[in-house]
Amino acid sequence: MKTAVIVARFQTPYLHLGHQQLINKVKEGHPKLIILLGVSPLIGSRKNPYDYYTREKMIKKDYPELIVLPISDHPDDKEWSNSLDNLLKGVFPAEQFCLYGSRDSFIPYYSGKFETIELPEHGDYNATELRKQYADKVFDSNDFRAGILYAYYNQYTKVYPTVDIALFRNNKTELLLGKKTINNKWRFIGGFADPEDENYESAAKRELTEECGDMQTSNMTYETSAKINDWRYRSEADKIITLFFSCDYIDGTAIAQDDIAEVNWFKLADVPQMIANGTTSPEHGELFDFIIKKYL
Repeated sequence: MKTAVIVARFQTPYLHLGHQQLINKVKEGHPKLIILLGVSPLIGSRKNPYDYYTREKMIKKDYPELIVLPISDHPDDKEWSNSLDNLLKGVFPAEQFCLYGSRDSFIPYYSGKFETIELPEHGDYNATELRKQYADKVFDSNDFRAGILYAYYNQYTKVYPTVDIALFRNNKTELLLGKKTINNKWRFIGGFADPEDENYESAAKRELTEECGDMQTSNMTYETSAKINDWRYRSEADKIITLFFSCDYIDGTAIAQDDIAEVNWFKLADVPQMIANGTTSPEHGELFDFIIKKYL
């Protein structure tokens, strides 16, 4: 008889009843069952929060007799199918296989040589909704706290992209700067890029509008990029790198809002003295130097 193979992700905090019914049903018709766990190239994403080892242990706890193997995602479906076939034949060269999946599983993307069987859904279980239910739950246990450490230490160190804007007026002789509510230093307007932004230029336009009101300006012009010594990340492995843009004021009134407490126009010729007096933010020192050298 053929060896059964379930190809799935099992990206849930526990094996729910639907998982158990699926495994038990497949086991009934085969002498051996293998589970291939899909492995995402991303580490610790919302859709794939659990790595292979965590899911393997979860399955083995309830089904210690099962064979669990990883199968990495691939951008090319044909290459992924070949990898799956080669994995099974490489580990079990003398066996034939039957691959099982649910309606929304791997089956539409698989073009390998083994038989596939689509199984009906077992109950109304949704892995995404189950992850959401547990996303904000806090448990008082050493295992829970150790799990948080495991998750953070098994991530890539990250660069957070931000945008900053030099808004000029009067033929680039004046510059708009702002002060944040928690910092009494003049700085460029800006903030974090959002996943919803189409590009960094639109992110810069959005931040300028959110923090200074709906002014009419020219298009954003890329100037440079720089690592920002942000106080929140000085002791962290993750860092901020900003993309610096400039644009020209056309019309409207700059009004401080969001996390900006005050905005004002300054003569560009006065900025070097402001830096010397310590009234500008050291975090933006490299950006100020760039603007002075290029435009003053």
